[in-house]
Amino acid sequence: MAIGQVGFHNPKLTRKIHIAARQNPIVNRLNKTRVEKFPDLRLEKEEYLKNIRREERKLREEKWAAEKLERKKREELKWQKEHAYDDFLNEENIQQSSNQDRDSDFLDDFM
Repeated sequence: MAIGQVGFHNPKLTRKIHIAARQNPIVNRLNKTRVEKFPDLRLEKEEYLKNIRREERKLREEKWAAEKLERKKREELKWQKEHAYDDFLNEENIQQSSNQDRDSDFLDDFM
Protein backbone atom coordinates (compact mmCIF):
# COMPACT_ATOMS: atom_id res chain seq x y z
CA MET A 1 0.00 0.00 0.00
CA ALA A 2 1.33 3.45 -0.90
CA ILE A 3 2.00 6.16 1.66
CA GLY A 4 -1.17 8.13 2.36
CA GLN A 5 -3.42 5.58 0.70
CA VAL A 6 -6.58 4.65 2.56
CA GLY A 7 -7.38 0.97 2.97
CA PHE A 8 -10.70 -0.59 3.88
CA HIS A 9 -11.52 -3.96 5.37
CA ASN A 10 -14.50 -4.48 3.08
CA PRO A 11 -14.24 -2.64 -0.27
CA LYS A 12 -17.90 -3.41 -1.10
CA LEU A 13 -19.05 -1.06 1.68
CA THR A 14 -17.24 1.97 0.25
CA ARG A 15 -19.07 4.71 -1.61
CA LYS A 16 -17.57 6.07 -4.77
CA ILE A 17 -18.47 9.45 -6.22
CA HIS A 18 -17.68 10.25 -9.83
CA ILE A 19 -16.67 13.84 -10.64
CA ALA A 20 -17.47 14.69 -14.25
CA ALA A 21 -14.86 17.37 -14.89
CA ARG A 22 -12.32 19.34 -12.96
CA GLN A 23 -13.35 22.92 -12.18
CA ASN A 24 -10.32 24.96 -13.15
CA PRO A 25 -11.34 28.33 -11.57
CA ILE A 26 -11.51 26.73 -8.15
CA VAL A 27 -8.24 24.86 -8.63
CA ASN A 28 -6.54 28.01 -9.96
CA ARG A 29 -7.63 30.05 -6.92
CA LEU A 30 -6.32 27.34 -4.63
CA ASN A 31 -3.01 27.22 -6.50
CA LYS A 32 -2.58 31.01 -6.18
CA THR A 33 -2.80 30.83 -2.41
CA ARG A 34 -0.71 27.70 -2.02
CA VAL A 35 2.55 28.22 -0.19
CA GLU A 36 5.20 25.55 0.01
CA LYS A 37 7.89 25.91 2.63
CA PHE A 38 11.00 23.87 3.08
CA PRO A 39 12.24 25.00 6.48
CA ASP A 40 15.55 24.04 8.01
CA LEU A 41 14.12 22.20 10.99
CA ARG A 42 17.48 21.61 12.64
CA LEU A 43 18.27 25.34 12.60
CA GLU A 44 14.80 26.23 13.93
CA LYS A 45 15.18 23.71 16.75
CA GLU A 46 18.63 25.06 17.67
CA GLU A 47 17.30 28.63 17.75
CA TYR A 48 14.33 27.54 19.86
CA LEU A 49 16.57 25.74 22.35
CA LYS A 50 18.96 28.70 22.44
CA ASN A 51 16.07 31.03 23.31
CA ILE A 52 14.91 28.67 26.04
CA ARG A 53 18.43 28.51 27.53
CA ARG A 54 18.71 32.31 27.35
CA GLU A 55 15.41 32.73 29.24
CA GLU A 56 16.42 30.15 31.85
CA ARG A 57 19.78 31.87 32.36
CA LYS A 58 18.04 35.23 32.73
CA LEU A 59 15.68 33.79 35.36
CA ARG A 60 18.61 32.18 37.19
CA GLU A 61 20.52 35.48 37.25
CA GLU A 62 17.47 37.38 38.52
CA LYS A 63 16.94 34.77 41.24
CA TRP A 64 20.63 34.93 42.20
CA ALA A 65 20.51 38.74 42.38
CA ALA A 66 17.39 38.61 44.56
CA GLU A 67 19.03 36.07 46.88
CA LYS A 68 22.16 38.22 47.09
CA LEU A 69 20.07 41.27 48.00
CA GLU A 70 18.17 39.25 50.61
CA ARG A 71 21.45 37.97 52.08
CA LYS A 72 22.78 41.51 52.28
CA LYS A 73 19.62 42.70 54.06
CA ARG A 74 19.84 39.82 56.54
CA GLU A 75 23.50 40.57 57.27
CA GLU A 76 22.68 44.25 57.77
CA LEU A 77 19.86 43.40 60.20
CA LYS A 78 22.16 41.01 62.04
CA TRP A 79 24.83 43.71 62.33
CA GLN A 80 22.23 46.20 63.59
CA LYS A 81 21.05 43.75 66.25
CA GLU A 82 24.61 43.08 67.37
CA HIS A 83 25.56 46.75 67.52
CA ALA A 84 22.27 48.25 68.68
CA TYR A 85 23.52 49.20 72.16
CA ASP A 86 26.99 50.41 71.18
CA ASP A 87 26.02 54.06 71.62
CA PHE A 88 24.41 53.42 74.99
CA LEU A 89 27.24 51.41 76.44
CA ASN A 90 30.15 53.77 75.88
CA GLU A 91 32.34 54.85 78.81
CA GLU A 92 30.92 58.35 79.12
CA ASN A 93 27.32 57.20 79.50
CA ILE A 94 28.28 54.48 81.94
CA GLN A 95 30.15 56.97 84.15
CA GLN A 96 27.25 59.42 84.10
CA SER A 97 24.79 56.81 85.31
CA SER A 98 27.18 55.27 87.81
CA ASN A 99 26.64 55.73 91.55
CA GLN A 100 30.34 55.38 92.33
CA ASP A 101 31.39 58.98 91.76
CA ARG A 102 28.39 60.78 93.26
CA ASP A 103 28.61 63.27 96.03
CA SER A 104 27.55 62.18 99.46
CA ASP A 105 24.77 64.75 99.56
CA PHE A 106 23.24 64.11 96.14
CA LEU A 107 19.99 62.97 97.76
CA ASP A 108 19.62 66.36 99.45
CA ASP A 109 19.16 68.01 96.08
CA PHE A 110 15.72 66.45 95.75
CA MET A 111 14.29 68.20 98.80
